[in-house]
Amino acid sequence: MQFLKTFYIHNVFFRYIAVLSASFILSYWVPMLYPITWLLTLLLIALFLFDAYLLYTAKTGIKASRILPKKLSNSDLNPILIQFESQYAFLVHVSIIDELPAQFQKRDFEYKTSLSKGDKKEYRYTVRPVDRGEYVFGNLNVFASSSLKIIKRKFVFQKDQMVPVYPSIIQMQQYDFLAINNQLTEVGLKKIRRIGHTQEFEQIKEYVQGDDFRTVNWKATAKQNQLMVNQYQDERSQPIYSIIDTGRVMKMPFNELKLLDYAINSALAFSNVALKRNDKTGMITFSKKIESFVPAVQKITHLNTILEKLYNINTEFTDADFGMLYAHIKRKVNQRSLLLLYTNFEHISALKRQLPFLTAISKKHVLVVIFFENTELDTLISTDAEDLQSIYHKTIAEKFTMEKRLMQKELQKYGIQTILTKPENLTMNTINKYLEIKARGLL
Repeated sequence: MQFLKTFYIHNVFFRYIAVLSASFILSYWVPMLYPITWLLTLLLIALFLFDAYLLYTAKTGIKASRILPKKLSNSDLNPILIQFESQYAFLVHVSIIDELPAQFQKRDFEYKTSLSKGDKKEYRYTVRPVDRGEYVFGNLNVFASSSLKIIKRKFVFQKDQMVPVYPSIIQMQQYDFLAINNQLTEVGLKKIRRIGHTQEFEQIKEYVQGDDFRTVNWKATAKQNQLMVNQYQDERSQPIYSIIDTGRVMKMPFNELKLLDYAINSALAFSNVALKRNDKTGMITFSKKIESFVPAVQKITHLNTILEKLYNINTEFTDADFGMLYAHIKRKVNQRSLLLLYTNFEHISALKRQLPFLTAISKKHVLVVIFFENTELDTLISTDAEDLQSIYHKTIAEKFTMEKRLMQKELQKYGIQTILTKPENLTMNTINKYLEIKARGLL
């Protein structure tokens, strides 16, 4: 029974059968072909048995393994490694079929190669998950055949390997490296000059063109006989919260990823950068109720707590309750903090319903409302209109885009900081705003 589960006929064998069938048909008109065809048929049967003997004499003809990372990173290309080795004494042709998780909806995975005696090879491929959760890889199937290509022997390895998909760890590590090396400007993050004197004193340095004359240290200048200035650094250990709306407005997809997942990836990367810069980071997720609350803490290990909370967040089909959010912040967040609110508004009327709560929050805290540009509308607007219907669609798209700008101005009128961004630029723009607020001493 086990033999039958691993025994397969090679596609080339059916070509042999087709040739023999054609020879038998032709022998009706050319009689001399008839005995030759029978000899070829007997030869094929002998080769069939010999091929089976070659492939099944070795107990473990092929060894293979799939090496998965402990966690997959959502929305990123994650490398998967397959290692395989031949223990046959002759050249074998192998076909590898990896059963990918159902979430990828990919059923045509196949890799072909040849292996000599004792050969070891590797094959790398990448997967890009667009949903968080558990992904189960099925069987790693390896089909081996000899150079005769009559039958194939199937080997099965590593059935049902589960790997969790977490928020974008790769994106977090990218910004982490840049923050440590002070190279954030390389990915488009602005280098912002500090304003005012609300920062902590760091050192005395020589004056260079562009330094504020108000920071001149006259005692040090007299001692050194050249202009010396005080240099300041941002205040540390300030509480910063990423607040994520998990209501229906965050279900909208862009490039196969929901707005919620863009917000989660950004919150994780931003929290890591803020911790590296010695600030406290926390997190709130809410919809009709407060789903999770992580108090702001200044510990690098605190990032694991935030990561685990972000892993289980899902959107709901209800509208978020901003009044309940205001009450929770008033009760739980006592120190003046920087609040980054990830949400979305498609109509200005939706914003005005929540504006009283947003202005109430901003009276005690520095509130940054982050919402999204509809990039699909931008594509529609940039397309030339060719008929009356397309003109109508283009006009409506321009109206929605203008409303986004009006919402931004409406929030700024009440002293609320805003970020209106394309989903793919969310992390970069969020960190930019954080650096700007720290430089201006608004917190």
